[in-house]
Amino acid sequence: MTARTQALGRYGENAAARALAAAGLTVLDRNWRCREGELDIVAMDGDTLAVCEVKTRSERGFQSPAEAVDPIKADRLLLLAERWLAERWRAPAPPGGVRIDLVSVVHAPRGAARVDHIPGAVG
Repeated sequence: MTARTQALGRYGENAAARALAAAGLTVLDRNWRCREGELDIVAMDGDTLAVCEVKTRSERGFQSPAEAVDPIKADRLLLLAERWLAERWRAPAPPGGVRIDLVSVVHAPRGAARVDHIPGAVG
């Protein structure tokens, strides 16, 4: 991964975290890692745990961010959500359950990024 790609990813995750907080979600964790992979953002949306996969693209990109989550990635996100709950959640499962969201961020050369939060988009 190039430095430019890493910077774009950080930019997207920061924009996503701000947008989620502005929409009323409480961010619990960011960039949580275990042996199987990484969760970008874990947040509470009311009584539901939202595991958010952030996909960022430049405006000139050919693929929309949402197209980057295939069935294999979706299965891995579900596994990672289980691992996060086992390690970080001290109570019974959240009353509203767990869902996997997609946050699509498109970086524009001028102006604010376009952020689209799609609850339950994966799985």
